[in-house]
Amino acid sequence: MHIPTTIPLLLFTLAPYVTAHGKVTHLTGSAGGNTTALGIIGGIVPNTGPNSETEVDTTVFKGGIKSDGLGKTEGGGENRVEDLWIARGLSDGGNGGVALVGKEDGWVEGVWHVVVTDGAGPLKAVIDTTASGSFSNGTEAEILLDIPGKNGNLNPDASIPRSLSLAALSTRTNHLLRRGAKTVNRDYTFRVAVAGDTKCEGKVAGLDGVCFMKIANENAAGPFGGVVAFQMVDGGTVNNGTRVVNGERVKCGNETMLVGQKRAVGKTFSA
Repeated sequence: MHIPTTIPLLLFTLAPYVTAHGKVTHLTGSAGGNTTALGIIGGIVPNTGPNSETEVDTTVFKGGIKSDGLGKTEGGGENRVEDLWIARGLSDGGNGGVALVGKEDGWVEGVWHVVVTDGAGPLKAVIDTTASGSFSNGTEAEILLDIPGKNGNLNPDASIPRSLSLAALSTRTNHLLRRGAKTVNRDYTFRVAVAGDTKCEGKVAGLDGVCFMKIANENAAGPFGGVVAFQMVDGGTVNNGTRVVNGERVKCGNETMLVGQKRAVGKTFSA
């Protein structure tokens, strides 16, 4: 069967309408602490409003839950390990700006913000004990409390499927171009178990003993989600290293960024 050459071009044209989204906006641990996902840029991005304004700091991953890398955002490009400095700066102070997990019945719990309908559940999670983004060597974690959704959608018909027939394309193109995935803008709580024998070995953003956890949905247009940092604690103590102070400046690796300033990849930082 001959496939018109206009089809690939049309599908490419539709792509911006399905880069949508769910993200981790807040995380805490069973022993306290708090943080947010890498790539989140704080109050600059509204929780409600047009998709073009609310989706810019949502992380998109390549491949399944155990694929390597920290993902990327529309507004900032590729996430970096050093972005943990920003996550620490956006936390509510104290505890070094990471989630703290106890070694007995440990877990992390967070807020998942569904921007549009393809940013929903169910969720998967994997732990990288090196805090480098090497999730292919990581350990999948049990989801104790999930968010609603099926195949990453609150409404499976709200986004473009991975495989789209010519017949479906001819009947749905105008509709999809007009609206894309439906705006939701709702928060849901999730919880992920962390095994007590987890040994965090990463050294990131002035901290020792850091693990990264990737949390993502399974939408074919994504997956979407975020990478968050946590430390295992024993007796409620942890070496927090150099603390980041909320204010007019935020430290990012060796850089001190003014609020609103952009680095080379185009990411804007906010305290």
